[in-house]
Amino acid sequence: MQIPTEPIGSIPRPLYLLDAMTGAAKGTISPEQLQAAADKALRETIELFEATGSPVITDGEQAKPSFATYPLNGSTNIAPGGVTIPFADGHTRQLPQLTAGPFRYGTFASSYLKAAKSLTKTPVKQAVIAASALSLLYPQQGIPSYSQEQFLADLISEAEKDIRGCLEAGAANVQIDFTEGRLAIKLDPSLKLLEQFIAVNNQVLERFSDDERLRIGVHSCPGGDHDSTHSADVDYDELLPRLFQLKATNFYIQLASERDRRRVLGLVRANLGAKQRIFVGVTDPINPHLESAEEVCSRVLEAAEFIPLPQLGTTDDCGFSPFGDDVSTSRDLAFQKIRARVAGTALASKRLQ
Repeated sequence: MQIPTEPIGSIPRPLYLLDAMTGAAKGTISPEQLQAAADKALRETIELFEATGSPVITDGEQAKPSFATYPLNGSTNIAPGGVTIPFADGHTRQLPQLTAGPFRYGTFASSYLKAAKSLTKTPVKQAVIAASALSLLYPQQGIPSYSQEQFLADLISEAEKDIRGCLEAGAANVQIDFTEGRLAIKLDPSLKLLEQFIAVNNQVLERFSDDERLRIGVHSCPGGDHDSTHSADVDYDELLPRLFQLKATNFYIQLASERDRRRVLGLVRANLGAKQRIFVGVTDPINPHLESAEEVCSRVLEAAEFIPLPQLGTTDDCGFSPFGDDVSTSRDLAFQKIRARVAGTALASKRLQ
């Protein structure tokens, strides 16, 4: 049988688009000029994606400032000063914080999906940010006349709209980016924060039917930004039993960069539900080494020792540029790695027949 293979989401943006984003932020170019640059980058990205032979593609998140903050585009009730996420190399990313209610998305992911689908006949998957990540927008000091309970109710409804809009727009599947899962264990070793995150995300997922959830998946990784991670030092044995409690069908997990892949695969086998499918990472986006098709194939064969073939798929460990300004990996290398993943997965499928 042919083992399915899918990308995670982001592709490094071309320099002209990054320059346009900077210019728009400074007010030196118009919104129309920024849109023109984004449209050009999207067309080029779709063409390059199709050339890899990938059976499923994404828009490369070309127009997103980041995988996490796209819903805030157009919002007027946010300000700097939110939760800070430290990375292993010393750099940080900081979320904004909500200043007033009600919470509403300024941009829905279906807008990116529709733009991509207009340019290709290849199935397009769409990544959305997890409600648990956006739950961090609510400030610790609270908001007068807008309780955290009210905020969470609004957030869950908006997250449902985000996913449902993508399903209705014809997404091949919808991937919920849950990179804060592993980080939650680092921030709170008692696991209470992780359990809260799981509960919030399940409140969203429970709003979908069993058939709809066949096209909904969850991505987990230790972060990937400027060739660094925020929680790779957190052991999977704390996360995986809880991750698979999420009421989704597909799970995309970082694996290629793990020191002991076989141990992680054993944890996956012990916790994976009978109706769930696991897409294991077989390429490492933050490692400059270009995996060969044979190398990818060997990783797939290794995974097949632990995971039944009907439940096995392959992916990349993470997006190649989850934050728009991350140029630590070139566009060319990103597409070469994707091409290797596609070829290596096909090779493994033949050997497993």
